[in-house]
Amino acid sequence: MKRSEKKSRPAPAAPRSSRRAAPKTKTRPPARKPERQPPAPRPKPAPGPTKTPPPDAAELYKGYRGAALECLKKFGAKVWSDVVIDSSRGHFEGRVLPRAESSDDQQLVLKIASGYNIGVSVAGITSLKEVGYAVAHYKIPEKKFPFTKGKPLVKLLGTGGTIASRLDYRTGAVVPAFTPGELYGAVPELADICNLETEKLFGVFSENMGKAEYIALAEAVAREIERGVDGIVIGHGTDTMHHTAAVLSFMVRDPAVPVVLVGSQRSSDRPSSDGAWNLIHAVKTAATSDLAEVMVCMFGPTSDLYGLLHRGTRVRKMHSSYRSTFRTIGDIPLAMVTRDRITPLRADYAHRRSDRRCELNPAFDSRVALVYYYPNMDRDIIDALVDRGYRGIVIAGTGLGHVNKPCYPALQRARDAGIAVYMTVQTLWGYVHMDVYETGRDMQRLGVIPAANMLPEVAYVKLSWALGQTDDLDEVKRIMLTPVAGEITDREPTNGYLIFQGGVPEVEAFISEHWK
Repeated sequence: MKRSEKKSRPAPAAPRSSRRAAPKTKTRPPARKPERQPPAPRPKPAPGPTKTPPPDAAELYKGYRGAALECLKKFGAKVWSDVVIDSSRGHFEGRVLPRAESSDDQQLVLKIASGYNIGVSVAGITSLKEVGYAVAHYKIPEKKFPFTKGKPLVKLLGTGGTIASRLDYRTGAVVPAFTPGELYGAVPELADICNLETEKLFGVFSENMGKAEYIALAEAVAREIERGVDGIVIGHGTDTMHHTAAVLSFMVRDPAVPVVLVGSQRSSDRPSSDGAWNLIHAVKTAATSDLAEVMVCMFGPTSDLYGLLHRGTRVRKMHSSYRSTFRTIGDIPLAMVTRDRITPLRADYAHRRSDRRCELNPAFDSRVALVYYYPNMDRDIIDALVDRGYRGIVIAGTGLGHVNKPCYPALQRARDAGIAVYMTVQTLWGYVHMDVYETGRDMQRLGVIPAANMLPEVAYVKLSWALGQTDDLDEVKRIMLTPVAGEITDREPTNGYLIFQGGVPEVEAFISEHWK
């Protein structure tokens, strides 16, 4: 019962003599020894993790086993306990999180006040005290996405990924937000930009994207363009996002509106998550940008100052964990994007149109392989592809586009079997030049075709697309060497190759001046 709702006790009766003589004035009753009151109810916890009864015994130690489990039991703590720990490595305070079922048994995982998760080795723990307990429910809030007449309509197509998500600590799985209501609850700024519709095409890790997904996605993009949406955003896992961007650039040519692939390097339960900003930037681009191409939108610098829009055929993931992992290779990005504006960095982009058209050609032959050459490689890898009935091979060769002589007989066998073989370079930057050295000239005589400055992954998906359309190797060659979406350029600008070497004086001076 709230304090304001408690009934006040009546004042005790005064002695009889006092009642006769007392004037009609208020008097303070005599003090009484206070009665024992029940303990005051604890205040409700702040929004977020909610106070719930302790879980069943089986749920007390989610994911913990071995030494870590014994440590929790020894000190009377459990998953979701707020604890204070002293150990040989220092003093730690935080909430015990569940562990993934496949994790080791030597660590307790804490979420500390900063929002980051840390591991504390159980071997060094000298004391552990439970100071609180509250089960955390990491559920993304859901609110109705508002419709505002006159705002652009953006369609979000889902394939998987971690744009807005929560982490299931027990399994290590990322649970994505996807409905408009979930996205609005997670990133309410989206409602300031557009009216949003969503459609989940499939939910797969990006390494599981393949022919069926590429075709379904291309057809969905074309369908939405013809329906009249103002822009399309595709939620995608980052690992193979550049492959999908390239294949869509070929399957959905000359789109009338922006087609923007976006993802997140870090799930939204982490303070350093890039998901919200990437999504805001992508939706801003789809809703208002004049650029009508297939693009990847991700962090520009490691900070959240701006995002970059990369052409779908010249972009590549270049770091396993950095938020600024995506880079335009051999060229410069299309544009910079912030919440307030989009700033083109070049003038040769395709412009938005109102005709609701695109050229859909969802052809794809899965019998194409990408082979990364290495020294001492034997012919058996290429022979195996010939034996298995592959129709195309893209080689990422050394230097200007080379492999060793032991591979020559296999290359000749591939040519005789009618297999299309194309050469790209492992260096990523630069062109294939197979006329400079004898090795390159020999391979051309064996039927290997230089693929200019196409990135290896781009050449792979383009050859799959070309062979999906025709068996004629001359026509395949024409398709491969005719630029479609910027995958081949006449030259690479000097500012299209910038890889700084740390440690040298001039670079260290630049970093110390500009790195924040």
